[in-house]
Amino acid sequence: MLPREVISTGSLLLRPPADGDVQDIVRAFDDPETGRFLPLTPLPYRAEDAVEYLKAAQVKWEGGGAEFAITEGGRYVGSIGVRAPDQWGVTEIGYLVAPWARGRGVAATATRALTDWLFDRGVRRVELQAEVENVASLRVAVKSGFREEGRRREVKLLRDGRYADLITFGRLAHDPGDAEEPYLPFFADGQLTDGVVRLTPMTVDDAVPFNAMMAEEAVAAYSVGPAGTLDDHVRRCRNTGYWWLSGQRIELAIRDAATDAFAGHVQLMQVAPVLGQAMIGYSLVSAYRGRGFMTRAVNLLVDWTFANTALHRVVAGTDESNTASHAVLERAGFTRECRHRQLLPRPDGTRADDIEWLRLRPA
Repeated sequence: MLPREVISTGSLLLRPPADGDVQDIVRAFDDPETGRFLPLTPLPYRAEDAVEYLKAAQVKWEGGGAEFAITEGGRYVGSIGVRAPDQWGVTEIGYLVAPWARGRGVAATATRALTDWLFDRGVRRVELQAEVENVASLRVAVKSGFREEGRRREVKLLRDGRYADLITFGRLAHDPGDAEEPYLPFFADGQLTDGVVRLTPMTVDDAVPFNAMMAEEAVAAYSVGPAGTLDDHVRRCRNTGYWWLSGQRIELAIRDAATDAFAGHVQLMQVAPVLGQAMIGYSLVSAYRGRGFMTRAVNLLVDWTFANTALHRVVAGTDESNTASHAVLERAGFTRECRHRQLLPRPDGTRADDIEWLRLRPA
């Protein structure tokens, strides 16, 4: 049984929810983003639903768990709860932040404080799960000192009837609990641009034009591996935030800055921190070829990489016959480094030599 206490952390106070919170609870839960990631909550959310929530919170306390209102300056700004620890001293945290309090580190601060409080009361292990598309919640886990431990595939049913993957995080009482800075930080302004092209994180809305681009003959001829379906590309777009945060890769849409139209794709992949190396890859919609878009995109991403990460080498692999790609890399300051014989499988069953290109961090 967890003691019914108040937790103070920075400007936040965690206390049991009360009748006076009902109006703010309704506003916090009756929110599209809250409803998106908490599909079991009623929408629209009404005062009677908040009253039921308060009753459920009381039951949770009586059953050995805990449910807190996160308050700041005396006002409700979110909720955070924990199920009753099991016989092995393991429990799980869940939380939400009201729309008017987002972007201020409320969830991370509350999660860290509650986790430390649980350890002080004999809990051995705290778990946290976040939907793969819920980048804000994934970031909370990392900032709160949790370690990623695995992926549960298609375990959560969403309002639209689709099943979503959950990323599982854990923190043990003896873990240091340090917040790790991501190896690949997010763009400070959410994009990179030189006024002609814009690079933005891939979203589900990009799946259709991306799928059409990958089916173009000039793109398909140099693609490695089996052709993806539209469903494959939708799943790819849903994972981009998670891949980025976890340091695996960056997937970007290239956009015409004048019209915001999808013009292509560029990625930083095969990230190897121990070597300080990553690979760049790209494809361009045929209507945008010959206008310098890809050279601009490559320069934007590589310049950002050297300015904002510890990477020392950015490499690129090209089919020996892909002279258009060779020209892009030359214009972007890459030099030929080596040839990998018969490395790249072609759609017709033959294999092509790979020409590897390199751009080093400036001295």
